Amino acid sequence: MTAPSVVVSGGFDDLRSAQVRFLEEAAKIGSLHVLLWSDAAISRLEGRKPKFPQAEREYFLRAIRYVADVSLDCDPDGPDSLALPNGLQPAAWVVNAAGDGEAKRAYCLAGGLEYRVLRSEQLRGLPGGSPELAASSGRKRVLVTGCYDWFHSGHVRFFEEVSELGDLYVVVGHDANIKLLKGDGHPLFPDTERRYLVQSIRYVKQALISTGDGWLDAEPEIGRIKPHIYAVNEDGDRPEKREYCQSQGIEYRVLKRLPKAGLPRRQSTDLRGF
Repeated sequence: MTAPSVVVSGGFDDLRSAQVRFLEEAAKIGSLHVLLWSDAAISRLEGRKPKFPQAEREYFLRAIRYVADVSLDCDPDGPDSLALPNGLQPAAWVVNAAGDGEAKRAYCLAGGLEYRVLRSEQLRGLPGGSPELAASSGRKRVLVTGCYDWFHSGHVRFFEEVSELGDLYVVVGHDANIKLLKGDGHPLFPDTERRYLVQSIRYVKQALISTGDGWLDAEPEIGRIKPHIYAVNEDGDRPEKREYCQSQGIEYRVLKRLPKAGLPRRQSTDLRGF
């Protein structure tokens, strides 16, 4: 039986773990359809310019495994109503506790739409990753490693490209090692949060947190995954990684750092500001 569709509405600008948790829980109610506001609607309804343009926000949302579909330019008259595209008849409108209000309740009641509020306790904490290694589908196993501190569309694009080579396993650097490699102030977000965001991307088979140190901090996880390919982008290319892969018989691939067509190039350093 097909799950009823539910909608969420908003700008979804600069997606972080709290917003992804909201999307994850909303998707448990029904097939999740995001009504995405335009850049102009964010400016009008929130009094600020979006940090990321609509095309980039759409690309990121479509990559999240909990999102079934995205409709564009769904600009409501105000935050307490919806702009539903033609043909979409959802069963429910889902909001978080901060967005709850009598005006929204009245709107849903008048339109015969179920109104669902996700309470703070439902969204508290981040689901942990499974300690068991996800079974391969039979395709080649592909490994990537990194910090993924300020997660952005460039990371999503990298995962999308690499996943074409096989089942994608991502090893996220643990906090102490990121500080060792990058210095004080890094990472900006803890490893459990960074792993959660990486795992939320539909191109990723499984995300793990590293347990080693240095540029090869994922060596213990490599021993478990036994990848056929270790892929890096140009920024992540290191002699240590090349030499290690050569010694272990792992194919080493370096991909050019190119954004999705039509989207701007992103770097975590620029977004963090340091």
